Amino acid sequence: MRAAQRLRVLVVAPERHPLRQPHAGGLEAVVWNRVRWLKRRGHDVELCAAAGSDFLGSGADLQLPSPRWRCIDETSDSENPAGHRGRIADAFARVRRRLTDPVDGVDVVDNHSLHGDPILWSRDAGIPVVTTLHTPPLPDMVHAARSLPPTAPHRFLAVSQYTARAWSDEGVDAFVFPNGVDSSEWRRGRGGEQWVWFGRIVPEKAPHLAIRAARLAGARLRIAGRIGDQRYFTREVEPLLGDGVEYVGPLRQPELCALVGASSVALVTPVWSEPFGLVLAEALMTGTPVAAFDAGGASEVLAGLPGCTVVPARDVSALAQAALSLAARSASPAFRDRVRAAASARHSLARRHREVERVLTVAAHSRMAEVDSLIAGAEAVGA
Repeated sequence: MRAAQRLRVLVVAPERHPLRQPHAGGLEAVVWNRVRWLKRRGHDVELCAAAGSDFLGSGADLQLPSPRWRCIDETSDSENPAGHRGRIADAFARVRRRLTDPVDGVDVVDNHSLHGDPILWSRDAGIPVVTTLHTPPLPDMVHAARSLPPTAPHRFLAVSQYTARAWSDEGVDAFVFPNGVDSSEWRRGRGGEQWVWFGRIVPEKAPHLAIRAARLAGARLRIAGRIGDQRYFTREVEPLLGDGVEYVGPLRQPELCALVGASSVALVTPVWSEPFGLVLAEALMTGTPVAAFDAGGASEVLAGLPGCTVVPARDVSALAQAALSLAARSASPAFRDRVRAAASARHSLARRHREVERVLTVAAHSRMAEVDSLIAGAEAVGA
């Protein structure tokens, strides 16, 4: 299918990890799918992302430097090695200069960076920018947002009401555009006996608490995902492995879907201000029910959906009991069908992308009042 109006779009990815499978996290998966969909729609899409990403051209001018860690034990998703922020700023300055080139310029920037500089391109280069807020407020981004004049061709989107409220408290207003899941790739599974936990292995995702819940319930658990904090994994997760708990590593999407779909229940254990929690929607799309901690936007993502139980954050006993109850129902094909159908209706990726395409199209012509009206209409119908 071709887009009604072809756009020249620069998608700015989160800068820490390459955009490729196995995805480093839900944020990277969301942006990877965005680039792929916009290209399929016929738009002229360029990607600014870490070296090694899919969809990067042969030139180096849009490649961002990856963190240079001295040893594996230092790797972290929340800290930067010495000098890394400066290297990123230099790379973004190079990209900004490119945007003003009459040949290489773009109509609109679809920004998913966790750095403040791309926000300011709308002010400094007059380029329309649509920034999606995927995280709790970050000081660098808050400062950049506060530096924008009212006339800057810029709009903020947030992945949940919870996230939008958190940014609003910092003086940054955003419209809510939740994430979506590709139902053609996240297919219904037949279920199984083991439990599953998947995502980034970092302290704020707390897979060690999922292991404790499985142990308490006498259940087998498989853990999948990239180790984003090696010290945490070595200290809190690795000693708990074995005796029915297995770490299977990071998986590409088809293998991850098969694992989740062959499970009786998925445990989701955030102990931070979870902005959205893509794993929630992904698990439900396979028909696998979800037992989750009530943290950040998790309750918002799951509200009203069948096959979900939310318990107080860090309450391992309540999580175990909720998971046992859901796992007992998961063997029913009718139950799994109902879980998937409801998740598809709520979190369809195709619907999300069509709405974002309309926003980018209007923003490309700097008709920001129309962007506001368009987004407000999407929110009104439950987008």
